[in-house]
Amino acid sequence: MKKILSGLNLKEIEEITDKLGASKFRARQIHNWIYLKSVKTIDEMTDLSVKFREELKTVADVTDVKIKIKQESSDGTLKYLLEYPDGECVETVLMRFDNRANLTACVSSQVGCAVNCSFCATGKRGFIRNLSYKEIVEQVLTIQRDTGLKVTNIVFMGQGEPLLNLDNVLKAMEIFNENFQIGARRLTVSTSGIIPGIEKLADLDMQSTLALSLHAPNHEIRAQLMQIENKYPMPELKKALKKYIEKTGRRITIEYLLIKDLTDTIDAAKQLVEYLHDIKCNINLIPYNPTEKNDYQKPSGNSIMRFKSLLEQSGKKVTVRLERGADIDAACGQLRGRV
Repeated sequence: MKKILSGLNLKEIEEITDKLGASKFRARQIHNWIYLKSVKTIDEMTDLSVKFREELKTVADVTDVKIKIKQESSDGTLKYLLEYPDGECVETVLMRFDNRANLTACVSSQVGCAVNCSFCATGKRGFIRNLSYKEIVEQVLTIQRDTGLKVTNIVFMGQGEPLLNLDNVLKAMEIFNENFQIGARRLTVSTSGIIPGIEKLADLDMQSTLALSLHAPNHEIRAQLMQIENKYPMPELKKALKKYIEKTGRRITIEYLLIKDLTDTIDAAKQLVEYLHDIKCNINLIPYNPTEKNDYQKPSGNSIMRFKSLLEQSGKKVTVRLERGADIDAACGQLRGRV
């Protein structure tokens, strides 16, 4: 079987060039073509001789991942349905924002998801399998190959629960940092609240951002929205967050879903302020994006702004997430992979 170059580090590429009797300098050239220039084929590695490229093609390919479907939103967001060699598919999204140089890739960490939050389309499929770190890395490389653009920020907010596949997620983050030259602070890992994973991240003391999908102001509502609340309830989750902040000194991001007449009320805002009052955090409000098979509704613009104002009075920094790609089911909670 041929080696797939995408996802390999420099040492692993050197093992291939050694077997071909080539220098370590050739390995560095290949490495740069893969990660900095995002080539699609070995033939595009034009500073390698034709003879060496032919030899390399006998033992290696750039990628074995296919773009099954590509969709573009009216706001410029791109969504890809990627197919891996075993036939399983995941979705990954490139978000572009007007007047900003940042290009953010929203990557998946699992095929399907075991957490099964009631508002999220991914969980309806159930859990299929974890993605390898190479399969995670391939998502960003595919975006770069297809668009010719350089991804600057990566968020683990696609399909799956990253902290239930933590070893592969950490390895992928290492590659993004070292091989793609994306700074650790431009990497964000989002979790539904897997306490053992949060504790492991605290021990590692990484410079990346931790985002918690809280999405509710109290145990009762959170248990209705997120089954994980019954395993890792909010009081225990708060202890884990405070330990994380104490160990790392880093501010976390609280993601909070606004659902009409459920989580966007004045009482909900007061309860959320009380829960977060002694946690070093920023709050990112996410207006609900419609998915199949539930009766939740998106709140009005006035309700969103009222909720934001109530939280800001507590002294917290509060933002409302810009909706990207909703018309192609690429917004928060909509990823599923229907094909």
